[in-house]
Amino acid sequence: MTIVLFIAGVLFVAVGIAASIALHEVGHLVPAKLFRVRVTQYMIGFGPTIFSRRRGETEYGVKALPLGGYVSMIGMFPPAKTVDGGAAVRQSSTGMFQQLAADARQAAAEQLRPGDENRVFYKLPIWKRIVIMLGGPVMNLLIGIVMFAILIMGFGSAQPTTTVSEVYQCVVPADQQQETGQTDCGPADPAAPAFEAGLKPGDRIVTFDGREVTGWMELSSWIRDAAGREVPITYVRDGETFSSTIEPLLTERPVPDIDGRALLNADGTPVMQEVGFIGVGSQQELVPQPASEVMPAVGDSLVRVTGVVLNLPQRVAQVAEAAFSDAPRDPEGPISVVGVGRIAGEVSAMEEIPFEARAATLVGLVGGVNLALFVFNLIPLLPLDGGHVAGALWEGLRRSIARLFKRPDPGPFDMAKLLPVTYAVAVLLMGMGALLIYADIVKPVDLFG
Repeated sequence: MTIVLFIAGVLFVAVGIAASIALHEVGHLVPAKLFRVRVTQYMIGFGPTIFSRRRGETEYGVKALPLGGYVSMIGMFPPAKTVDGGAAVRQSSTGMFQQLAADARQAAAEQLRPGDENRVFYKLPIWKRIVIMLGGPVMNLLIGIVMFAILIMGFGSAQPTTTVSEVYQCVVPADQQQETGQTDCGPADPAAPAFEAGLKPGDRIVTFDGREVTGWMELSSWIRDAAGREVPITYVRDGETFSSTIEPLLTERPVPDIDGRALLNADGTPVMQEVGFIGVGSQQELVPQPASEVMPAVGDSLVRVTGVVLNLPQRVAQVAEAAFSDAPRDPEGPISVVGVGRIAGEVSAMEEIPFEARAATLVGLVGGVNLALFVFNLIPLLPLDGGHVAGALWEGLRRSIARLFKRPDPGPFDMAKLLPVTYAVAVLLMGMGALLIYADIVKPVDLFG
């Protein structure tokens, strides 16, 4: 059964990522057709074609290597500049790079048919070209938002409840835990008040100090304020109500923020305060949240992903070090689709975790991958979408400067000149992908250790 669940989790994420890639290309396809650019191909994958069908002027198909997809539009590269009634401008060199550009222009010209003169990509207004190229990343962003909405509004986010998850037998001073790492009870450590009061995991606290308990944060606040006072407590166990008394122990504990996380000092250490403490942990449950919580969660995820992308060379170097040494993998670092699939399978196979929580994790994985694709594709380097956007913006800047100084229109920016950079970036991306896949096989990210 575990193997079946593992495979089911991998397939869920694989289908989700494949659908995301397909919709990314739809994000390019739809505006291109709306702006009357002739689209010759819409393909999912690269390499040999497995299946294709022509609808109108576009061939739709699936290729053998599921490593992405593309939409082929005519006129991606403008023809070489001409002078003297049509003679091509002589190249200053006949080197390999110039030949690459010339071959690309020639291939683009061979796609043209009679009537295509005003349907080529490079003749579109700059804003239309930007819309087409941003259509793919924006589609990933929308998918990510939808996935996070399902996750947060449908499944909910993990929230502490008034049900006890664990009861400590003693109270180990916080400074002692930080200095020595001690977590086990020592002979000098006082017994935990909750343990002495008879609380057990699974008990649901209903009243404290004569007041009805409605939430964990409220209960925590009352406990912290009741240090040194013996107060009544009522809890429910297996449907039966029990009453006892408890005296919170005055001890130094981290100060929580509004989300229950510890406040940190400038040096990263938790802010400490002497408060009441009874020695229990709260059981987490998925609680559906309002729609207003979706975009902040998306924003937080985008900030984390952007941080990884901005430091990508360093992060990839850390992955390489971990893959070829005993260094641990950074759980916040980049991973490949193999790593994502492995995590999905491991989560699905954890039968001790409620099905709802496992399903929520898988939905969150698909949403996170789409937000990562959104940010990554905005990198202003070819062959990524951000590279095409940067080229269009540069063309607009050149033309604006020419108009400002009353100079001749410099014409469309020749993206073919950047093909050497494109190929170099493509090789680097393939190398990075291969490294991440290797690392995810030999030294996978451990999120559950």
